[in-house]
Amino acid sequence: MRVRVRNMAGETVNEIELRDDIFGVEPHESVMHQALLRQLANARLGAADTKTRGEVSGGGRKPWRQKHTGRARQGSTRAPQWRHGGIVFGPHPRSYAQRMPRKMRRLALRSALSVKVADGSLLLIDDLTMQTPKTKEMLTMLDQLQVPSSALILLAERDANVERSAGNLADVKTLPALCLNVFDILQYDTLILPVKALPVIERILG
Repeated sequence: MRVRVRNMAGETVNEIELRDDIFGVEPHESVMHQALLRQLANARLGAADTKTRGEVSGGGRKPWRQKHTGRARQGSTRAPQWRHGGIVFGPHPRSYAQRMPRKMRRLALRSALSVKVADGSLLLIDDLTMQTPKTKEMLTMLDQLQVPSSALILLAERDANVERSAGNLADVKTLPALCLNVFDILQYDTLILPVKALPVIERILG
């Protein structure tokens, strides 16, 4: 599979061949869906907490004697049926993390990348460098590349100038290629990939 390579001005400068086993596989929708749900679940904090009757302050004294009052027997005013009492079966801190085999995670990434290539939403550029952080230069580059809406820029390594140039754009995100994930690939309409980042992806998914 050959894909054209452009420069930051939007001009075609070369063609490069992408690996079919990474960018040309048959998309597996169910695996992508499972990987997406796993990523969202792992991002949950699970910090909600309620107090049981043993954790609520007060209620140490029996409210009235056991017998001969005409009222139901009670042992504490912090029992669940009382106002200000403890909560029964309430949430407590827990982990929502899900496990997924490595082969399935890699298949999900390959499927998501292949969907972008099939849709024509993968843009390869020969180099992405900026001398200073300038949001205007980033907007100019996106306009010349004819990016219609949102874009995810994958970097071979951290670049402070590029990251700060895109930091003020709500629909643009920069991400190291090592942190590639299904959620970001599917969330953004266009995937911008410098040629230098290709070996990083091939090393992860190859």
